[in-house]
Amino acid sequence: MNTAPPPPAFTLARNPHGRLVLTFTDGTAHEGVTPVRAFPIAAPTQGLALLGQDGRELLWIARLDQLADPVREQIEQALALREFVPVIEKILTVSSFSTPSTWEVETDRGLTRLVLKAEEDIRRLGARTQLLIASGDGLQFCIDDSTALDRHSRRLLERFL
Repeated sequence: MNTAPPPPAFTLARNPHGRLVLTFTDGTAHEGVTPVRAFPIAAPTQGLALLGQDGRELLWIARLDQLADPVREQIEQALALREFVPVIEKILTVSSFSTPSTWEVETDRGLTRLVLKAEEDIRRLGARTQLLIASGDGLQFCIDDSTALDRHSRRLLERFL
């Protein structure tokens, strides 16, 4: 059971320019806040900071589910815009079994190519079958469960693990 204290009372709204404004009960307002998850893939609903324009933490939220629905929805919308991690559903081809290697993959966002610069760019997450893959251009891809991939994709992936 989580016994973390709830975050201080605050409101979160968008200004006319679409920027998030964090307002505490004492009236202090911070415009242009950015929500950032501490562990976006391993624990997406735990540990979230609201950062000011200068990058400093204004508020720490232990659990996203502790928040009122309207506030949580504002944060989730902002996070969806900020975080872009396509999920690899199928590995179609790889150019080479040594790195760098160009992969053609099918993701939840459509077909794409990524360049794997080094085998170290594939990291195992909390669950041994969950992977995070960094492409050469800095984009992150996720495989939620490598055992759920089709046989061809698993065979290609195993050559790099």
